[in-house]
Amino acid sequence: MNNFEYNQKAINDVYKNAHIALQSISDLLPEVEDKEFKNELQYEYDGYEKIIGEISQYMSEKNIEPKDISIFKKAMLSGSIKMKTLVNSSRNQVAEMMIKGTVMGITELTAMKNEGENLDEDVLSLLEKLLSLEEEYQERLKKFL
Repeated sequence: MNNFEYNQKAINDVYKNAHIALQSISDLLPEVEDKEFKNELQYEYDGYEKIIGEISQYMSEKNIEPKDISIFKKAMLSGSIKMKTLVNSSRNQVAEMMIKGTVMGITELTAMKNEGENLDEDVLSLLEKLLSLEEEYQERLKKFL
């Protein structure tokens, strides 16, 4: 894999990571009744939407085709969220689900960063920006447990 292909895959992985978070929040928002928690989720949604815009702009400038998460994966994610909130949609349960998802994102991004010795400066910058955002959100969510 040449350097361009390597960075193309990396930025698509960062893009997918942010999209999964955005999709999860979108699926969870209708289930949340607590106003303060709903505001937190909206705040996070807006942050993910902003970084997706930055990633998309970079991809457009580099003529990289964004590869969204598959319809099957979206359906599985949505179904899993619906099942879990059907059983228990308490603020604590939803915050725990969000924290687990955020930790998965942090883990994936950290591994990419640590293995990414050939990452372009711009790709690394966007990766680090999303990583920082996810770490912030993980901390913010703890107060809702």
